[in-house]
Amino acid sequence: MNKSVKRALLASAILSAAAVAPAFAQTTPTNDVTVVLVHGAFADGSSWGRVIPLLQAKGVKVIAVQNPLSSLADDVTAAQRVIDAQTGKVVLVGHSWGGAVITQAGVSDKIKALVYVAAFAPSEGEALGTVGKDYPLPPGIPTLKPDAGGYVTLSDESYATNFAQDLPATTAKAMAATQGLFPAKAFGEPITFAAWKNKPNYYIVASNDRMIDPGLERDFAKKMHAITTVLPTSHVPMLSRPKQVADVIMAAVNR
Repeated sequence: MNKSVKRALLASAILSAAAVAPAFAQTTPTNDVTVVLVHGAFADGSSWGRVIPLLQAKGVKVIAVQNPLSSLADDVTAAQRVIDAQTGKVVLVGHSWGGAVITQAGVSDKIKALVYVAAFAPSEGEALGTVGKDYPLPPGIPTLKPDAGGYVTLSDESYATNFAQDLPATTAKAMAATQGLFPAKAFGEPITFAAWKNKPNYYIVASNDRMIDPGLERDFAKKMHAITTVLPTSHVPMLSRPKQVADVIMAAVNR
């Protein structure tokens, strides 16, 4: 084979590769996926503060919903408002009570996957107050403090002992100061739609959780046939193990 033929073949190969490369590059465009984060009870959107920068560093658009924490319906409406505003696909992530919210709110065709982080994942007709009746009572639940208006909170001491025991005491105390009041009636509000039945699911079990029994979390994940990650954390793995939580969310984004 003479040199001119070799040069022609090499040039043809380079041009072919250049033409094919963009097609492969466009198969999983993360800029077309928005991660919508839904916080739990006794918290607010800032509870995702350590995960958000890790996702943004990957080029992913992220929005943290600020739940009104007034009822299941109100929180679902808040999440759906954010979902509806997105132009591409959505990975919907819920922590704790936020798991019930995304279960009800994840009806849109935009939802690419659901990610549960130490979260409730009820079935239709189930309410949070009864879903764990066959499991050990988590130590944090008896410490909930009701007020005259029907709302419950956690004391600084219980927050540090039961909610965020693997975070520095100063961090737990600051989180307790910003916690939202949670309506006790919400524990009795049943789910009417289970989005996890027809969406890809991911679940992060917090094996040292003192707010939701870890055995219940494992059974939620099993019921949903979720891709499951177990982390040795408190109820807030997104704060104590943010990289591992971000990795799970990115797996859903890149699915």
